[in-house]
Amino acid sequence: MAAAAAAVPLRVCHQEIVKFDLEIKAAVQDIRDCPGPLSALTELNAAVKEKFRQLRGRIQLEQMAKEQDKESEKQALLREVENHKKQMLSNQAAWRKANLACKIAIDNSEKDQLLQGRDVLRQRKTTKESLAESASNITESLMGISRMMSQQVQQSEETVQTLANSSRTILEANEEFKSMSGTIQLGRKLITKYNRRELTDKLLIFLALALFLATVLYILKKRLFPFL
Repeated sequence: MAAAAAAVPLRVCHQEIVKFDLEIKAAVQDIRDCPGPLSALTELNAAVKEKFRQLRGRIQLEQMAKEQDKESEKQALLREVENHKKQMLSNQAAWRKANLACKIAIDNSEKDQLLQGRDVLRQRKTTKESLAESASNITESLMGISRMMSQQVQQSEETVQTLANSSRTILEANEEFKSMSGTIQLGRKLITKYNRRELTDKLLIFLALALFLATVLYILKKRLFPFL
């Protein structure tokens, strides 16, 4: 009965040892896969330490082994305790390796971040220089456009002045044309009047010439042909 009673806590203790062993292996894998930061790694290590503490408490089975009546059971239990200790040492070695690998990975990640930060700063510096150069080019372009617009405004003012002068010249020419139109109309009236007088004069001359010829013919007739 005593041996059966002792077997129950041994079985329970063995199950708990297996449970903690699996939990430690999972926690070590979590450490190996931890991307950082160091605070997260510290929390995982604290959890693993607690698991190891609990595991050590379960592995202390030497006293139970010494209490076994049968030598074969005593030796079997001592071998099991030794196996658990070896497994715990193996887990501790894996834990150390996982911590080393994780710290190296975190260091490399931080170095990459620093390099990326430098690249970003360099890119920002280059971008700022490019922006400054672009701003300078834009300023020069705007100044060129301003000068061009100023020249265009000056040319427009000159064109407006020329148009104003031309308008005054056209108005003056129009006034002169009106004056000349009046003179031309007067000249046209005079020419028409002169044409009419010339026609009248021609008619008077023709009538005077006809009267003269008729008179000459009449005189000749009376002198040459008195009997007629």
